[in-house]
Amino acid sequence: MKISIALKTLLGAGALTLPLMALAESNVQTGAATNSPGATAHVDFSVVIPKILYLRVGTGSTYSSGALTSVNTIDLITFSPAAGTVGNGTAVAGIGGDLTGGVETAAIVSNSGNVTLNATATGALSDGNGDSIPFTQITTAATTLTSTTQLPAPVLTNGTSSNVVLTAPATKLIVQDAKWTYSYANTANVPAGTYGGVNVNNSRVVYTATMP
Repeated sequence: MKISIALKTLLGAGALTLPLMALAESNVQTGAATNSPGATAHVDFSVVIPKILYLRVGTGSTYSSGALTSVNTIDLITFSPAAGTVGNGTAVAGIGGDLTGGVETAAIVSNSGNVTLNATATGALSDGNGDSIPFTQITTAATTLTSTTQLPAPVLTNGTSSNVVLTAPATKLIVQDAKWTYSYANTANVPAGTYGGVNVNNSRVVYTATMP
């Protein structure tokens, strides 16, 4: 008898909880044959959009089609002033870059408000023998690629650059790109040698984009 009472109590409690667990709804209305009863049911929907922040400088995935993926290729841009022209103030074009000629694709895609962009170098370019070339000797010119508003480039320095702030419109969506053309200013008269390289002698610049 005790088992029977306990079982009935458990089943009764379970029945009370069923409406709280149900994922759908039903409603029954009755009326006289001459009436037209109405019944309603409800469904709640939720769409969760993740925050997206895409930054590309150089070789990377497509972004115009919305196919945003990570690509781990790091480009090398090389400047080689001709003999007799070192330090004469005539800018030198680069070799390399995903668009060649020292030109890189730069792009930002985001969906959560303003974006802050900067660039950080660990110090001046070094030849490993105590000689150096400051990053201020490498300039970046931004020109239009596909977006109406071109993506500005941070000004390189020996350390962290000043911030470039992209102001989002009311939609909070930003899609900006540009061609970034790197040049060597060639205003410094420095000893012969190879300054920088592939992740050696302070060669690497890290671009960082952040958003709220």
